[in-house]
Amino acid sequence: MPAPLLQLRDIALTFGGTPLLERAELSVSAGDRICLVGRNGSGKSTLLKMAAGLVEPDRGGIFRQPGASLRYLPQEPDFGGFDTTLDYVEAGLGPHDDRHAARYLLEQLGLTGGESTAHLSGGEARRASLARALAPSPDILLLDEPTNHLDVTTIEWLERELDERRAAIVMISHDRRFLSNLSRATVWLDRGVTRRLDRGFTDFEDWRDTVLAEEERDRHKLDRKIAAEEDWIRYGVTARRKRNMRRVAELAALRDRRRTGQRVQGAVTITASAAEPSGVLVIEAKAIGKAYDGRDIVRDFSTRIERADRVGIIGPNGCGKTTLISMLTGALKPDSGTVRLGANVEVAALDQHRDSLDPATTVADALTGGRGDTVAVNGKPRHVVGYMRDFLFSPEQARTPLGKLSGGERGRLMLAQVLAHPSNLLVLDEPTNDLDMETLDVLEDMLADYPGTILLISHDRDFLDRLVNSTIAPDGKGRWIEYAGGYSDMLSQRGGDLTREARKDAGRNDLAEEPKRETAPAASQPRARMTFKDKHALETLPATIATLQQRAKTLQDTLADPDLYARDRDGFEAATAELGKVHDEIAEAEDRWLALEMQREALERT
Repeated sequence: MPAPLLQLRDIALTFGGTPLLERAELSVSAGDRICLVGRNGSGKSTLLKMAAGLVEPDRGGIFRQPGASLRYLPQEPDFGGFDTTLDYVEAGLGPHDDRHAARYLLEQLGLTGGESTAHLSGGEARRASLARALAPSPDILLLDEPTNHLDVTTIEWLERELDERRAAIVMISHDRRFLSNLSRATVWLDRGVTRRLDRGFTDFEDWRDTVLAEEERDRHKLDRKIAAEEDWIRYGVTARRKRNMRRVAELAALRDRRRTGQRVQGAVTITASAAEPSGVLVIEAKAIGKAYDGRDIVRDFSTRIERADRVGIIGPNGCGKTTLISMLTGALKPDSGTVRLGANVEVAALDQHRDSLDPATTVADALTGGRGDTVAVNGKPRHVVGYMRDFLFSPEQARTPLGKLSGGERGRLMLAQVLAHPSNLLVLDEPTNDLDMETLDVLEDMLADYPGTILLISHDRDFLDRLVNSTIAPDGKGRWIEYAGGYSDMLSQRGGDLTREARKDAGRNDLAEEPKRETAPAASQPRARMTFKDKHALETLPATIATLQQRAKTLQDTLADPDLYARDRDGFEAATAELGKVHDEIAEAEDRWLALEMQREALERT
């Protein structure tokens, strides 16, 4: 077994008198792909910060292989002291790192490098911090929620990029498909202790359920043993006093085991307040359109949404998802076409911008509106503390300012706010951000049982596949198409991914989705130029074409043998199929080279 590049042993840490980590372990060897999973607040991010050297444990040892380079992606990067995203990314490079990698990765992630760090959206900040972590090509990558605020096309690019790298990776994410596609081992942090499964996330949940079931059986056996001992104490004979005292001591030890053995934290209880049912027709849109600054955001889109439909809206950031959903719900008037809402439609909407929460407001006041200490849920008053418990808030947090909450706690709070309002049409904009997987499971179950209609914007592919029965996706130049089924069904019907046309159209002109942001002067509008990737392709494609042509000639020579078909029919058919494939690759490479050469000449003329 190879020596670890990074190892944390018997880690313990206490916050505010409460143990957070007690016997945590983490071992990372070259080439590892480890997902670190656990509930919100279990200490995953803290353990990753310890691995990165940012937090010291109360007890335990941390070993890092001398000479091994390490990069850490935090949930909330600090851009202080950097004017532009390029400055920020380049500051993470070492003296011997490739300086072109910073610009290349920024381009791949949809940034110019000239964006002002003072005016970044959540998605831009996440992409810049990813570029900074990836640019040095470190030996160890520690990634804390790398997919947060990313659109699905960027998530899929990131999956491909990480899969091709040689670095050992430890990742925390709530995106099941991301973890399933990348991980080869799973470390479960639960009640301060880590357990390791040498298989990827796909096998984790079944394994976890088995472990928890065994724990419950052991606890049940312990309870029965304690009951038997207590019965003996009350009714047993009193002879042989020394032996009796031993059994009394053993009973005390059993009770101590039960008292100190932690139970799994309770599950979120999510209930949506239901209004009276709407009519069969909920939304009817006919040929609606919207444009900003001469650019079509939505063009000639029609749909009919009926009661109990679950509709997913997906696409790259900036393509107009929020604009479309605002028009469909009547919050934004279309430039052309008509939108008609059905009878008795009651809307409850979850905004993705959690920064809109007043950081000085307390949890209780956010839920009650500052009026009393009760919340109306399904038409009945509930004490705010009891309602908070449903969403895993402790009574002590009732007076906690919202600015002190974690990302997951803010997400649960906004769900609690929205779901307390009676509705028959739920509009959810990125509801899965920052939620742990157990909470996602409960949310998914609640939405599946919700009697009304759901409009859902999400980049969580697994969540969409499990929940929606139709998907609306952009097709470029303001066109939107509705597909039957979830995200995977949409891809199979579309015959390609979302980058085909829509990614080129996604920009910052969609005022309803993302306001224009200031960029650093001069660097904000760089002169047109070829990307690093295109330059490299232009230089290497001729050699690639020559290699393919030589391979085609070899195959043609093989097929020229008149006896090949009679002697080796399978070999003949395999060579024929491969020759066709090679000819297609030659044509594709030649077309690509020609397009790049024309682009180079045009840029030289300008």
